[in-house]
Amino acid sequence: MNSGLGVWVVRDEAEKLGRYLETHLGGELGGLICKAGMTNREAFSASFIHCPQWIMVMAVGIAVRYLDGLTKHKTVDPGVVVVDEGCRFVVSLLGGHEGGANLLAYRVANLTGAVPIVTTATETRKPLVVGIGCRQGVSIDQIGTAVAEALSALSRSEKEIREVATVDLKGDEPGILKWCEQLGVPLRLIPRSLIRERPWVAEGSPFVYSHFGIEGVCEPCALLATFKGRLILRKTTRNGVAIAIAEEVSGI
Repeated sequence: MNSGLGVWVVRDEAEKLGRYLETHLGGELGGLICKAGMTNREAFSASFIHCPQWIMVMAVGIAVRYLDGLTKHKTVDPGVVVVDEGCRFVVSLLGGHEGGANLLAYRVANLTGAVPIVTTATETRKPLVVGIGCRQGVSIDQIGTAVAEALSALSRSEKEIREVATVDLKGDEPGILKWCEQLGVPLRLIPRSLIRERPWVAEGSPFVYSHFGIEGVCEPCALLATFKGRLILRKTTRNGVAIAIAEEVSGI
């Protein structure tokens, strides 16, 4: 395997998910057919250094055993994420920063509906999630200005943003994508089905409902992207961009 992204499975039942990830992320699937005399784990060991990033479709415990003895240093190790076959969680396991596994975990999560799990200290200490809703075609400057004004109203900083969240239908909105890339924060896509189950809006929007079939975007997305979050800024709109901000409540 010599592609930029490798997808590895251990069970035939995981092939469908592996193919889906391969197709949508441009990776190369491995693990289904191994060279004669090689176990699945041995085949992975032989392939490991040839891809800068890996998606391992398996339990975390199995992934840890597969990686045993292969890692060298955080500056050279591939980025590795693990996703279970049921697409419940996707874990950034190795190379969160240097290997790009943290951002890869969000890409996999956005494709599968899984919850991204990132444990690197830099990210877990950031308490804010910015929920964004917007009109089609808004610019990166419109997004940036709306977020900046919202943060300013709270006397908070962009450095405190852990992630940005929006509805799945906005996953290809250029202004949001470019702003997240510029800021270096991941974008979390929240399925409309989940928002319908937990609308969590202060006041429903007839416009949003007529277009998306949900009561709102920015408030429920901000809350749903947290574990124990609370809204510290309800929906505020500027020039076609709606912003809500949730803060993670510490469990300690």
